[in-house]
Amino acid sequence: MARFRTRLALLGPAAVLAAAALAPVQLAGSQPAAAAAAYQWVALGDSYTAGVIPAAGDTFEVPRDGCERTDQSYPQVIDRDLGSLFDLTNVSCGAATIEDITFRAQHPIGRHLPPFSEDPDYPFPAVPPQSEAVGPGTDVITVGAGGNTLGFADILFRCLQLADGSGGVGTPCKDALADDIPARLNKVGQDYDEMLTVLHERAPQAKILAVGYPTVIPEDTSKCGYNNWEQFGSITQGDLDWLRTDVLEPLNKVIEKSTGTQDTARFVDLYDSTLNHSVCDAGKWVEGIITPPAQPAVVHPNSRGHRNAADHVEAAMLDAIGVN
Repeated sequence: MARFRTRLALLGPAAVLAAAALAPVQLAGSQPAAAAAAYQWVALGDSYTAGVIPAAGDTFEVPRDGCERTDQSYPQVIDRDLGSLFDLTNVSCGAATIEDITFRAQHPIGRHLPPFSEDPDYPFPAVPPQSEAVGPGTDVITVGAGGNTLGFADILFRCLQLADGSGGVGTPCKDALADDIPARLNKVGQDYDEMLTVLHERAPQAKILAVGYPTVIPEDTSKCGYNNWEQFGSITQGDLDWLRTDVLEPLNKVIEKSTGTQDTARFVDLYDSTLNHSVCDAGKWVEGIITPPAQPAVVHPNSRGHRNAADHVEAAMLDAIGVN
């Protein structure tokens, strides 16, 4: 990851020198115009893009729109790293489905997650479909979505309910929900294909970077303690294995497959780089059901996870515009 930031450090002075060489000579008495970023970037996505939880920073928009974009989320981190090169429009929104990105107005939920938390500003007005932020002048689009179309949060809460009283034994969630997963994954693929088509139509020249999901559940689920709510609460090890191999890993594969159907799209893998930083690892980059002191996190990346995502997405963005 350090090589990415080294490259960015070198990029700043180089970009300034290039701009100076190309800039017209100022006439006497004229005021220099503020330098404009060379590329227009639109960030789309769900809560894994927006940030949402306190462990991913503070919300910064006033008044709040309920999308809960945080200042340590990867679009904002990249904006600080590459702001002189890319002009960011960040319309990512917590709880967004692929359809909310493509064509449907979304009613954000903020941090209204009963029974875990009540948001005093809830309900929020609807926000437009995120794709409306994309246009012919857009150069780069990053999009991270699919988990809410899959219904991962609903699956997670259902697993918690089904595991109640299990003592950590068996696979009650797999037994109840496994038959439904292929249809859910098929829906993700269909919606993702439609989204990529719409984004390409709106911004024919843009490079689309489809950002995958990080490792959430470790390969060794014995790391996950039963009834540890800073991890996965009461979900059994057997169900965690099932969620990893039959739900979350296939979700990334579906997104990668859809991305491969578009010449202008590229998949950005976050899974491999986060293998040892799951919810149950000591150096975790994804929080569990709650974070101390009893704040809901509902399995979302923290600031370290967003910094890792920023490193990989930055590299893909620079490659997309030919800066190597």
